[in-house]
Amino acid sequence: MESRPWHKHYDEGVPVSCDYEELTISQMLGRTAQAYPDQPALAFLNCRLNYRQLKEQVDKMATAFQSLGVKAGTRVAIHLPNIPQVVIAYQGALAAGAEVVLTNPLYTPREIEHQWHDSGCEIAVTADFLWDQVVRDCRDKLPVTQYIIASIPEYLGFPLNLLAPLKLKKQDPARIAKVPPGPGLHFFKELVSKQKPMARPVERALDDIAVLQYTGGTTGPSKGAMLTHGNLSVNVQQVNSWFTDVEYGQEVILTCLPIFHVFGMTVGMNWAVLTGTKMVLAPNPRDIPALVKSIVKERVTLFPAVPALYNQINQFPGVEKMDLSCVKACFSGSAPLPDDVKQRFEKMTGSTIVEGFGMSETSPVATVNPLTGLQKLGSVGIPVSDTDVRIVDAETGTQDVPHGEEGELIVRGPQIMKGYWGREEATAETIRDGWLHTGDLATQDEDGFLCIVGRKKDMINCSGLKVFPDEVDNVLMAHEGILEAATIGVPDEKRGETVKSFIVLQPGASLNEEDISSYCRENLAAYKIPRQIQFLEELPKSSVMKVLRRELRDMELAQSGG
Repeated sequence: MESRPWHKHYDEGVPVSCDYEELTISQMLGRTAQAYPDQPALAFLNCRLNYRQLKEQVDKMATAFQSLGVKAGTRVAIHLPNIPQVVIAYQGALAAGAEVVLTNPLYTPREIEHQWHDSGCEIAVTADFLWDQVVRDCRDKLPVTQYIIASIPEYLGFPLNLLAPLKLKKQDPARIAKVPPGPGLHFFKELVSKQKPMARPVERALDDIAVLQYTGGTTGPSKGAMLTHGNLSVNVQQVNSWFTDVEYGQEVILTCLPIFHVFGMTVGMNWAVLTGTKMVLAPNPRDIPALVKSIVKERVTLFPAVPALYNQINQFPGVEKMDLSCVKACFSGSAPLPDDVKQRFEKMTGSTIVEGFGMSETSPVATVNPLTGLQKLGSVGIPVSDTDVRIVDAETGTQDVPHGEEGELIVRGPQIMKGYWGREEATAETIRDGWLHTGDLATQDEDGFLCIVGRKKDMINCSGLKVFPDEVDNVLMAHEGILEAATIGVPDEKRGETVKSFIVLQPGASLNEEDISSYCRENLAAYKIPRQIQFLEELPKSSVMKVLRRELRDMELAQSGG
């Protein structure tokens, strides 16, 4: 590539190429614990752990994993919301040499079975309520032999550790459960407390796999992006070099993006570990009153989020009377950021929101708008250090298109995944000559700024969570009363997009919307369930019998008066 026009728009101090430290995330934690032992590391309700205490818990967790048979390369599933145990388990698994498989707590048994079998997980860390509601009944179908059961109250301080179980039972009984002892079951805090801290992390090469980050596909089952220790280390250093005014040992980050999501993992956790930042853990990003309270009480300075969260905080009753001036830098991703949302939040807080682009396969950060320099509204910014992008023709993926014209976005850089776990053909199709073909349609202007204009694949973006139509369709068509199904995304004021399915019933079948919604609730995570259902006599198809989602979108547009 001869020209990289975006380099001239880097903020002062942002390097064109980083001088990367060859450190794993585990080694970063060790260094930070030495440099800032008394700096708060985790805040969750009245739980407070500084970096020395976090490191001790992580080292004991690593020993606990080894006592259960974890060796270098063992896959460990972590199936938790944003509570202290998710950080301890993730860091402990990496320290023990394991490969982490992050699992969405919203997954149904079908989704868990696929992910854990595909990855070959041997150990899983889950919450008591998730065990009770989801995992226990499908245990016989899973490859996992050892389970570590976490409970929300167990890391809380007195008196909340005693009051929380009673409060949860009364206010939110779905968030706590009594799990009786049994073979292959271990209780998180009890297990950890028995261990001696591991002296040093198991040595892993930077090219070794650290995380299998599962990402959906429009055809076939979800795939595990193999993110190496080097990918994770490089990407967090790229993020850190972009935000030049971060003060080590002084920042506070609101970790409300789920850590099971690659954005939350890298920006909400690993970046904090690198910089000695306090993580304020929020297990429910939809609890806007709690988020606002956390910002004010903990004096949050860094706030990575999705546009819907910024918008909901803008709309929160009485927010204009609250002091949110502590927030100085925000990182928005996963969905387009409306200009009015950006301007209102920045005016209210005095902060700057920079919009970026990334995906599981890029660890995830690939492009970001400059923090202090030129920003372009509607753009996902410019490539971060050591990262190249091209816009190529969507048909062959080989010819560059002129500035301003649509094409497929392809990316090259040290944060690009090693490939897809166990899927050589998919890897070869996605990574060609070192370039990752994203499947996203974009334009690039003469300054190098990118705009995402569509999706080559038909991915639906619901509040930053990805829904892939083929997965929904496959679940629907597994119902004996459904002949055909086709799913699209339709605009939604709150979620950005929501899921709509067009359904053709089997001859003689009688189903209504509630029947289908009930069935979906048993087989799909809540955000994937169709919010709208329309019955048709037949689906539009091409001459080779391929369902034409384009015509369904046109039909939807006509029906909505668009």
